[in-house]
Order: sequence, then structure tokens, then C-alpha cells
Amino acid sequence: KDDQIILGHKRLSILDLSASGNQPMHFANKYCIVYNGEIYNYLELKENLIQKGYTFNSTSDTEVLLALYDQKKEKALQELDGMFAFAIWDDHEKTLFCARDRFGEKPFYFHAGSDQFAFASEMKALFSLDIPKIINHKKIYNYLLYTILEDPFDKSSTFYQSIQQLEPAHYMTVSVNGQINQKKYWDINIKNQGKILSETEAIEEFKDLFSLSVERRLRSDVPVGSSLSGGLDSSSIVMLIDRLKKEKTVQKTFSA
Repeated sequence: KDDQIILGHKRLSILDLSASGNQPMHFANKYCIVYNGEIYNYLELKENLIQKGYTFNSTSDTEVLLALYDQKKEKALQELDGMFAFAIWDDHEKTLFCARDRFGEKPFYFHAGSDQFAFASEMKALFSLDIPKIINHKKIYNYLLYTILEDPFDKSSTFYQSIQQLEPAHYMTVSVNGQINQKKYWDINIKNQGKILSETEAIEEFKDLFSLSVERRLRSDVPVGSSLSGGLDSSSIVMLIDRLKKEKTVQKTFSA
């Protein structure tokens, strides 16, 4: 309304193919989101939110994400099983909340200039705003000498000085006065061994987690296919999908 922020989105529809799932999506007369990815446990989250009194106008995971953020703010990130990069504008607080999934499956590029903040899933979208292409020579050096694409000491860097990445497992708040704050919200605790399992118990626990993971990823309003690498991992996934599928139709698989 005040011409300070513009959000745009090109949708690949997976859940809720109707116009109700379109973005930018508004919620509670307060929030607006653009979001790339999929929240695999959105049905479980939605059920809990309905019990808390939330109502929904769509069957999309996007609206569930908005409601969860309304309830828990940045702590919502701890609840998510998925791959995502999203930005939520809070029209009351006049802040933009941005987040990226734990392992950086979905990209989030941004440019923080003196008079504008811009973000996108691809760098070429930022270059359309006439953001200068200033080469990051350290990045070029590491790539040519060591074939490194990601700088292990600075995961926010890109091949251009004028563009950064929101790091995996990080969130960022941007205020209208240009102040930017970033924080890491998750890390693997390699010292936390957890319970000691026998080989038989470990096999059963892996089977349970593997089955839950694959089953959640079959939630889709479009056909699901599998890309085969030729290894045991993709073969195991396809085998499990065949067991989990309710309709015994032939799976679509693709090899490259």
C-alpha cells in the first residue's frame, strides 16, 4: 500500500492447483508471503493449527506456513520438515522475514544496496534491476584452482561481490530503514550420540524414518515420478513408493 515493497512470484503448482494456492499469498490482514519449496509435514502442522483455532481457505502448504509463522514467528522453523526459501512481509511491524532450509536445497540470493534490498531464487532476476556485475575474484580463484563452488569459510558469497546468499539454516530480518539481521537457527550436534542402539534396533529405526520420509514426499496434487541414479538409494525409494502407493499403477521413472 505504501509502495515500499514489491513481491513477485512465478508458481510451479504441486499442492492445491487452484487459484487459492497462488502467491503472493496474504494472511490475517497482516502477512504476505512468497515461497519456493515444499513443507512435507504440512498436514500434521495444519491439524495442530486447526486445534489452536486457525482456519484455512486453501489446501496448500503455503497457507500452513503462514499460520505457523503467525503462531510461533522464527521458532516455526524448528517445526518444518521440508525444503524452502521464503520471505514474509509483516505489514504491522514493517519487516521482511526471510529463511532458508537447513541444507540450502532451495536458493536465496539477495542484494543489499544503499537504497534498496532485493532478493530472488536466481541471480539473473537481480541483474534485471541493473545491479552491477562486480566479479568476486577470490571465488574465481578458488574455482579455477580447487574446483570449489561454495566457499567453506564464507557460504554467503557468490561469484559477484554485489550479490550474497542467505546461508543454509539461517533466517534474516530486513526492516524498512535498511537494517539487516541474520541468525543461524539450526546445526547438527555431532556430539549428541542419543540412545545406543543394537544393529537390529538401528535397522528398524532407519526403516521407520525412511518410510515416514518417503511417505510425506508422496503428498502431491500432480503425478510423482522418480529420477533413477542406478544406485541402491533411488532403487530403494522406488521400491518403497511401490509399497506405499494406494493405487497400484505403474510408476513413472526417469534415468539420465
